[in-house]
Amino acid sequence: MSFPQSVPDAAGGRRYYPGYTVVIAAFIIMMVAMGVFNSFGILFTPLVDQFHWSAAATAGAFSLSMLFRGFGGIVMGGLTDRFGPRLVLTFCGVAVGLGYFLMSRVTGLWQIYLFYGIIIGGGMSGIWVPLLSSIARWFDRRRTMMTGIVVAGVGVGGIIFPPILARLIVATDWQTAYVVQAAIAGAAIIIVARFLKNNPERAALPPEEVPHPAEAMKSEPGVTIGAALRTRQMWLILVTLFCSGYVVFSLVVHLVPHALELGVSSGDAATLLAVMNGISLAGIVLAGYVGDRWGSRAVFLIALGMMLGGAVVLAFVKALWLLYVAAVIAGSAFGAEGASESPLVARLFGLKSHGLIYGVAGIGFTGGTAVGPIITGYLFDATGSYTSAFEVCAAAAAVAIIAVLLLRPAREAAGPVS
Repeated sequence: MSFPQSVPDAAGGRRYYPGYTVVIAAFIIMMVAMGVFNSFGILFTPLVDQFHWSAAATAGAFSLSMLFRGFGGIVMGGLTDRFGPRLVLTFCGVAVGLGYFLMSRVTGLWQIYLFYGIIIGGGMSGIWVPLLSSIARWFDRRRTMMTGIVVAGVGVGGIIFPPILARLIVATDWQTAYVVQAAIAGAAIIIVARFLKNNPERAALPPEEVPHPAEAMKSEPGVTIGAALRTRQMWLILVTLFCSGYVVFSLVVHLVPHALELGVSSGDAATLLAVMNGISLAGIVLAGYVGDRWGSRAVFLIALGMMLGGAVVLAFVKALWLLYVAAVIAGSAFGAEGASESPLVARLFGLKSHGLIYGVAGIGFTGGTAVGPIITGYLFDATGSYTSAFEVCAAAAAVAIIAVLLLRPAREAAGPVS
């Protein structure tokens, strides 16, 4: 499948469509910001070992970060609707870089809650929602595909950064690793944000992106956040995203400690995390293929079923090769789910307040990511094993499957679930 790189101009020639610049810039920012952020598990054990904090207390900083990231996403989504993504992403790049640098100076538990939880969490609040909301505005017919390309940055970053940081810690120390993260993430976000453009005029869309007449009323007018909150669909999405967030970040934070607890070497444990993050690319391909043909709800059902299966495998296996199997299953599910959220919200509620509505929907995911790592860490502290913790993850995935099955077309919104 080829992507059109230009659109007709007034003289009948071809000019470059700037939406593709937005896709490339958003991909790079997503790759660096999320690749570094999702490597928290690599620095989890060094912090615990040096300061003798509990797993639950250390994971709590990550959970607080997710809370700020999620609730801040509402504000950042609204600001993106009003001012565009460039200003929002520049501010976030400054906050992220500062937060990682301050983490290199940590000496007490309260500091990681301030530096990682609040400063980095606040900076990361302007990554996911503003970038994907911008893509939703630049593309219509290829929205799921282009969203998938941007979300693929999460997987690429997940391949690149965990092994690099693991080796950097071995060669130097965890403080140096945080300084490197500050330099890379802060600089990349601020510089690349210069290439993000504000919302396009509908008349400037290439033929491949002009909605079909029958679809125009579904994707263009949209509803307000108040109208969206009065629909059952919004609350079902919140439940779904809460459960998926619980599973996703319980594994992101605790997969490496779980592997180390089973006797896996630190190098193999870091590779497991890289595989789980990297294989999400396969899930994104799945989301693009299935979503364009059968709709976003089908993608969610497949992804949640895979999450359930991955959690069950992790709960009961100890062999390294089976841990890789679980990482592949779970990672594929994460990619498929992440690439389908924004297109589903756009199709349900339109583009009028997409950034704000998507930010509010993200509270569900945020809530799951906030409590998941803490509860998982608490269950490990209480039982000395991750078995029961991953069983709870499987149960959360099952609840999400039920919520998605209850989704029906929303008459108050911009069109049916697709």
